[in-house]
Amino acid sequence: QVQLVESGGGLVQPGGSLRLSCAASGSIFSISDMGWYRQTPGQQRELVATITNGGSTKYADSMKGRFTVSKDNAKNTVYLQMNSLKPEDTAVYYCNARVMERGSREFKGYWGQGTQVTVSS
Repeated sequence: QVQLVESGGGLVQPGGSLRLSCAASGSIFSISDMGWYRQTPGQQRELVATITNGGSTKYADSMKGRFTVSKDNAKNTVYLQMNSLKPEDTAVYYCNARVMERGSREFKGYWGQGTQVTVSS
């Protein structure tokens, strides 16, 4: 089994910053992509940013220049630095990872439990 545990969410004022972390643990042989998605009530989960094992990144257009995704491969941890936060960034942020478990030959997607980010004055 694989677990993803997020941390770092909370309440922040508009223009402020937060840093989210997500650590993967369990029976991990290899991790390819890791990333972040977010969801608001009544809406579909949307891409925020992803990063490959080699360090290539992808961002949703509305996050470019404000958010930075990074990864510590040795710690199986992905980070999301969020700057210049806006009220519309308020959402539950979910970590995602594509993991090959020990004894397996394929990558599977896993989700964290989500962490609430609220941007409000």
